[in-house]
Amino acid sequence: MKETVAVECLVFEVNGERFEVLEIDPSTTLLEFLRTRTRFKSVKLGCGEGGCGACVVLLSKYDAQKDQVESFTVSSCLTLVCSLNGCSVTTSDGIGNTKDGFHPIHKRFAGFHASQCGFCTPGMCVSLLSALANAESRKGNSALPGFSKLSKFEAEKAVSGNLCRCTGYRPIADACKSFAGDIDLEDLGINSFYGKGEEKDTIVAGLPPYNPAHHVSPYVQVSEEFFKPVIRILNSEKHSWYTPLTVEELQKMLDCYLQGNGRSIKLVVGNTGDGYYKEMKKYDKYIDLRYIPELLSIRKDETGIEFGAAVTISKVISYLKQIDLSRNGDTIFPKVADHMEKIASIFIRNAGSVGGNIVMAQRKNFPSDIAILLVSLSSYVTLINGNGCKSISTEEFFSEPPMDYNTVLLSIHIPFPKLFKAGVSSQAESKMVIETYRAAPRPLGNALPYLAASFLADVSIHNNGILVNKMDLVFGSYAMQFNALRARKTEEALIGNLLSFDVLHKALNVVKSDMILREGTPYASYISSLAVGFVFDFLSSLFSCNRPSSRKLNGFLPETSNYTRINSRGNIRNSLLSSSKQVVESNKACHPVGKPMEKSGALIQASGEAVFVDDIPSPQNCLEGALVYSTKPLARIKGISFHSHPIAVISAKDIPKEGKNVGCVAMFGPEPLFAEGVSRFAGDLIALVVAESRRNAYIAAKSALVEYDTDGLDTPILSVEEAVQKSSFFDIPQFIHPKKVGDFSKGMAEADHKILSAEIRLGSQYYFYLENQTALAVPDEDDSLVVYTSIQCPENAHRTISKCIGVPEHNVRVVTRRVGGGFGGKALRAMPIATVCALAAHKLRRPVRIYLDRKTDMVIAGGRHPMKVTYTVGFKLDGKITALHLDILIDAGITPDISPAIPNNMIGAVKKYNWGALSFDVKVCKTNRCSKSAMRGPGEVQGSFIAEAIIEHVASVLSMEVDSVRSRNLHTHASLGMFYQSCSVDPLEYTLVSIWEKVARSVQFEKRQTMIQQFNNSSIWCKRGISRVPVVYELTVRPTPGKVSILMDGSIVVEVGGIELGQGLWTKVRQVAAYALSTINCDGTEGLVDKVRVVQADSLSLIQGGFTAGSTTSESSCEAVRLCCNVLVERLAPLKEKLQQQMAAVGWDFLVLQAYIQSVNLAVNSMFLPDPDSTKYLNFGAAISEVEVNILTGETTILSTNIVYDCGQSMNPAVDIGQIEGAFVQGLGFFMLEEYNSNEDGLVVADSTWTYKIPTIDTIPKQFNVEVINSGHHKRRVLSSKASGEPPLLLAASVHCATRAAITAARKQLKSWGAIEGTDSTFQLDVPATMPVVKKLCGFDAVEIYLQNMLSQ
Repeated sequence: MKETVAVECLVFEVNGERFEVLEIDPSTTLLEFLRTRTRFKSVKLGCGEGGCGACVVLLSKYDAQKDQVESFTVSSCLTLVCSLNGCSVTTSDGIGNTKDGFHPIHKRFAGFHASQCGFCTPGMCVSLLSALANAESRKGNSALPGFSKLSKFEAEKAVSGNLCRCTGYRPIADACKSFAGDIDLEDLGINSFYGKGEEKDTIVAGLPPYNPAHHVSPYVQVSEEFFKPVIRILNSEKHSWYTPLTVEELQKMLDCYLQGNGRSIKLVVGNTGDGYYKEMKKYDKYIDLRYIPELLSIRKDETGIEFGAAVTISKVISYLKQIDLSRNGDTIFPKVADHMEKIASIFIRNAGSVGGNIVMAQRKNFPSDIAILLVSLSSYVTLINGNGCKSISTEEFFSEPPMDYNTVLLSIHIPFPKLFKAGVSSQAESKMVIETYRAAPRPLGNALPYLAASFLADVSIHNNGILVNKMDLVFGSYAMQFNALRARKTEEALIGNLLSFDVLHKALNVVKSDMILREGTPYASYISSLAVGFVFDFLSSLFSCNRPSSRKLNGFLPETSNYTRINSRGNIRNSLLSSSKQVVESNKACHPVGKPMEKSGALIQASGEAVFVDDIPSPQNCLEGALVYSTKPLARIKGISFHSHPIAVISAKDIPKEGKNVGCVAMFGPEPLFAEGVSRFAGDLIALVVAESRRNAYIAAKSALVEYDTDGLDTPILSVEEAVQKSSFFDIPQFIHPKKVGDFSKGMAEADHKILSAEIRLGSQYYFYLENQTALAVPDEDDSLVVYTSIQCPENAHRTISKCIGVPEHNVRVVTRRVGGGFGGKALRAMPIATVCALAAHKLRRPVRIYLDRKTDMVIAGGRHPMKVTYTVGFKLDGKITALHLDILIDAGITPDISPAIPNNMIGAVKKYNWGALSFDVKVCKTNRCSKSAMRGPGEVQGSFIAEAIIEHVASVLSMEVDSVRSRNLHTHASLGMFYQSCSVDPLEYTLVSIWEKVARSVQFEKRQTMIQQFNNSSIWCKRGISRVPVVYELTVRPTPGKVSILMDGSIVVEVGGIELGQGLWTKVRQVAAYALSTINCDGTEGLVDKVRVVQADSLSLIQGGFTAGSTTSESSCEAVRLCCNVLVERLAPLKEKLQQQMAAVGWDFLVLQAYIQSVNLAVNSMFLPDPDSTKYLNFGAAISEVEVNILTGETTILSTNIVYDCGQSMNPAVDIGQIEGAFVQGLGFFMLEEYNSNEDGLVVADSTWTYKIPTIDTIPKQFNVEVINSGHHKRRVLSSKASGEPPLLLAASVHCATRAAITAARKQLKSWGAIEGTDSTFQLDVPATMPVVKKLCGFDAVEIYLQNMLSQ
């Protein structure tokens, strides 16, 4: 090992630039350093927990043990900058940028349309770069030119830990797979490099060239000065950072520092534990453990393997995969490694140590999978403290009291299975078998499991059966009192017995009694049921050791053909996405409109150069703010104190006397900014604390102690039922009150059957934009303010700020360039953030910026509207519905926000079927909860689902195929006009029926149904379902302004009212501007789109911008721009004709120059006002989804989704497909995954990436096909186009309905086994249909019923 020398100065490189840091707070993270002390801003703060991947960087460091440089990804939001001494950091803007040229990764992400809002894209690019680097470092044959050694599965897996809320992941997967050596490029989706059907050589040549020597090697280097001739380690009193080189040095440090002086100390390896426990405190001393050889070593001898406690989880996985026991059971360690790959994400495993993981489990009961694995393998740990060194079993280790901070975990020893210790088994027919289990929302990890388990069995195969010699059954869950729980009673029931039906039955009967769960644990029944399923699955697998003897069990063991193992879905060796296909019908009549061109700004988004609000450099003397909110729903605020004192505390009393306590100005009334005296709901804003740094502001806000008093106050209203009791409602203005259809009483009288007062409840959903709420307010001259904010409606923020601080509107300027994901959450909910930021800047006369931490954002966001719906429906024997009545209670929260508009949206979506007659009673309930707001498809998502749930219920009552009931109740053109009277639909524009048939043909729907029936008849523990669902979506086009200016060099600047949220608005605007100006018909207009630049929204430059919402702002912005361009063409036409008389040809640049010389006005401002008869229109689409449900776990795998969608004449098919896929996957989250839970006070508790799970690349459809149809000319639409942003989200209900079909098959099977309860074909499948929900409906006791049935036979 090389010699080491201690240094006082922290030295490292970022993108080849050397940084020498003489003094820094040791709690500073790399993310904080990069964003505040360097010019590199591509790393983004998404969660601060290591859970999203937005902050990922590539870290290169010298490995002294291997004498080589190693490179790997880490989360910069958790990595302490002092741990980087002698390292090299590479970010996305370091591998390519506008000035130096873009990297092939950037180009392929852009060309495959894999970036929408772009906030997550730099982290994705770095994750892929790391995978490429690792692949190139492998020995073996070189890949073909232009490709890497990555397999397509490895390419997809590279970004499995990165979150994206916009794209739906499919194009991201394609961009990654384009580098894979085993990919057929024809299998990849729509892109800007090549077309379908081209020759292979042409396709390869079209891709941005990739050469590992140029595009990987330069970024995985470390300056030789960091390790030649000696390694320089940071050991600095000034930094409070110490790096011991021996265990003895470490002990001395601990002994002298902890002896009664009460000072705090932090041991550091990867600091990944902060992602879970979110420690904000600064310790007195930081000790880096990564240079002590005993803690870094990996040793193997004849007894087993020993890992030093500081060895990273990734290195443990890599080593275990290489272990070859060369005997029976040689898969034990690879299986353990496979399970460990499902822990966290790769950039956490790269930094987090195996020892740190289990110490957290021992001290804080962290739910550790590694702890479970180690206990099942009979591992032991070596501990060292002032009293010496001791080794104890991991089982004993986890049962002891929490370690004191003077004790250090030295190593973990995993023994080889005893069967192999001597090399030859004493029983020739003996076998060691291991299986691990993990039931979690995400198959590939990055999610805590509901239950994890590791089972190790020593069995002997005899002529008369299988003898269990030893059995270790270990479970772990966040719900358990103990970290790694041995199922002792179950083990005792098995050990020493020949496996038989009777033994198995007895063992499974005691599994639940072994599950010791915390009192009040959610999902307790589900977790116990999982334990039974895991044991059943494992014991069943043991019979494969001796297949002939299993036949003695009279059919107990299912044959291989009809038995699917629990872990089959989670097997990480399988491909994540099997295939995808996009079909588009391009429109070339208005070139470049209709061209699937690359999204505007995609390249700078990929490199990380795209400037979001938090990327704007902080002005001098800028302060940082953090919110203090109430944790009580209705309570008097008596006082507030701080453990950590901020510079200032801004509250209601700081609002100028000329101003008002207003945080939001909306259509249905204003909303207070601060709680004044009384907190109205949990999440109510009490104060803004201001500090010199963001970290200090966060610490101060977290330390706030608010004193509450509830004496004399009413009981808070926390449910819609309580709101009804107290008549607490918001009015629904008559102009937006939905209209009833037909005669409900008459329809019910015609019905053959009736369902009376059935109930549906729907929960909320969080936006989970990757960029949190943020603002920067800068005081300007003459008592004015400039406010930069990430918002969908700058104009409204402008008015709100003006009212709050009491200045004229011309003294306020609100600027929004781009938004890092909005989905409605950056509309009204962003206004209070911009306003409180402006108030603080106005008060303190200093710039103030706010960037909410993820928890605060989730607590105050509001989200989608929960509701309770009771329905009564009448229908005929043939499934034709004659009448429907709905009683709807909508939880609006504390203020109206947009809630009074929700009933109209909701009923509009319900109307997608012909109900005969439709009546309803809707109440918008005022409750003491955070105000609910618009979220993508607000009201429509719920309404569309309710329609499907009713159809499903009717079909189950009639015992009819649900698809036939849907088809029976689709609209004719006549009934469509009756239900949607505000929309005039030409018969040729009503495309739903043809789409309905087209999507069925695309998957051979009837054949698929037959195949699924056959599968379900033969498969016991997995069931499949398929569902076809339509969407009819009513859209409203709103007035929108635009401004176009032609500059002297011929370039064009465009301003529009719409905000770029990632939906491609700027891209479509550029295309339309180029098309409209090209009608001047002069030379040089072919490439005019490259001359067009869309600039940021500025509330003083372009007024009346309105809201960017409702899916139609892109088309209305395009039309506003087209109107401007038409005027410009009219102004230029006479000059062009005059010039043509003088010269043969007139070029664009020359024409513009002459126009400037002759003072032609080349700036036009317009307002697009839609005609009254074209303000509203309908969109149509349909989807078919097929799923597979695992009855033992409740896990749902989406096998395929096929969507056919009508975009009219798409302005940009690539953009529209991205919107369709992204919306669908966001809907998938609502229907299947996302639980936005709150406590008994209404305070959100699903407040982190640990507790709230959006879809990831491993949860989207394995086959994801989208067809955008060209439905012809729509005279009343903008260039015949139709919107794509929101309607496809509703089609995700097809997954929910398919899951219901699979559950129905499971319940039918349950009934065939003799079950009485839980077998009715009529049941309510909750939203979201999470694993516990699905498992409950499939039967928590399904295994027991199955075994009882076998026993009875």
